Parts: sequence; C-alpha cells; structure tokens
Amino acid sequence: MESQSAMQDNVEQQDNRLNKSRSQRILWLLEECKLKYELKIYYRQPSGLAPPELKKIHPLGKSPVISIEADGLTKPLVLAESGVIVEYLIDHYAPHLAPKKWQAGMDGKVGGETEEWLRYSYRTADGQYAALLSVARDQLKELTDIRSKAPFLIRPISNAIVNNIDSLFLTPNFKSNWDFLEGQLATSPNDGKYLCGKYITGADILMSFPLGAAKGRAGVTKEKYPLLWAYVERLEAGDSFKRAVQKIIDIEGSYDPTL
Repeated sequence: MESQSAMQDNVEQQDNRLNKSRSQRILWLLEECKLKYELKIYYRQPSGLAPPELKKIHPLGKSPVISIEADGLTKPLVLAESGVIVEYLIDHYAPHLAPKKWQAGMDGKVGGETEEWLRYSYRTADGQYAALLSVARDQLKELTDIRSKAPFLIRPISNAIVNNIDSLFLTPNFKSNWDFLEGQLATSPNDGKYLCGKYITGADILMSFPLGAAKGRAGVTKEKYPLLWAYVERLEAGDSFKRAVQKIIDIEGSYDPTL
C-alpha cells in the first residue's frame, strides 16, 4: 500500500499487522486519531507462528508493531506492545483520548489527580492483564484439544490437569475481572458510559480486545453482566471501530473478535 503522511509534522506511520492477530486495537486507535497510515500485513507460517520477517522490524518478532517516521528522526521510531503504542500515540496525536490529569488547583499534589485519570492509568495497565487472561484461556483450549488426543490410559491425568487450571485459576480470575469492570461501569464518573467517564479513552480501546473476546464466553453474558455487554456493543458500534474492522475484512476476508 502507498504510504501517506499523517496529519501533523510530516509524520508517516506504518502499522505492521500479523494476520489473524489481536492487533485490531491499534488500527482502531489510528482511525480514532484520524491519522493516515500504511498498513503492512505479515502472514503466519503453517505452524501458526509469526514469520521471521517481523524480527527485522522489532526483536520480539510480534504484532502489533508500528514504525514512525518524522522530521528530525534519523531512523524510524519502532514501538511494540499494544499498551506502549496506545500511550505513545495518544500522548503525541490524540490527547483528547486521555482524561484531564489534575483537579482544579491540585497540580502536582499527591491525591490531586482526577478520578477519570486514575481510572485511565489503571485500566491502561490492567487491560494488558485481562488480555493475558484471554490468551491463557486460548492456550487452555489448545491443551484441551491435546487432551482429547492423549492415549486412553493417561487421559484421566490430562483431564485433571486441564480442569484444575480452568477451575482454580482461569475461571476465578475472569470472574474477578468481569465483576470489577461491571462495577466500574456502574460508577463511571459523571454518569458516563465508558470506563473513565462520558468520553471514550485509550483505556476503552485497550479493554476492547479481552471484552470482545469474552463476550458470550469466558463467563461474560448479557444476563450476568448487562453493563459490560452493552458497553462492548457500544464500542463495536463506533464509526472508527467499524472502519478498522472493515480494513481487516478487506485484506483478510473476515474478522473474528475472539482471536
């Protein structure tokens, strides 16, 4: 695809996306920021692993990775990991996606932060934890598939291992997260409909993956968590979210939020 300059300071951005990956949040953020960018797709190997070409961009060889070219830079600035990318792009291109930090007259004072900003800071970090839990459940599914193929005599042992991982770790941790988030939405500042108040922030973008993946599974149902359910539907109904999804569909042929 042809690279296009971004909205300010002669900046060019390249989003390096792995097909069938969870990097749609970065696409959504770029759309929300109204930034123009080049999208480069890397295709998984038959093993399901990322191709070695990604390591030429960043040593981790994972997606998402963005490359930023701007006046004054002697080489592209490369950023990996969703949380880092989201915070960096918001700091430089979309400050409206972060809440006001200080209460009036409380700049720099301990406890002077706004509730909205504290929620934002916590959720941008915790969004990564919730995502890891979702990934862990995917890994458990793979273990379950392996269990079904295990020799008959050792199948009871493999069954016990998988069931214990689920019941002792995954399910209780999922429930704690979903209960907490349901409560956060119920007490959103200024009767807001987002995690940090009336307006969407980077925290909502980060949380969109684990919640979208958990919707209808991992314990998140409309009956148990009505506010969470409505919240995810509200996020997915946004124009910028839809544009990002459509770009994925145009390139990959489909979009699966549970990936």
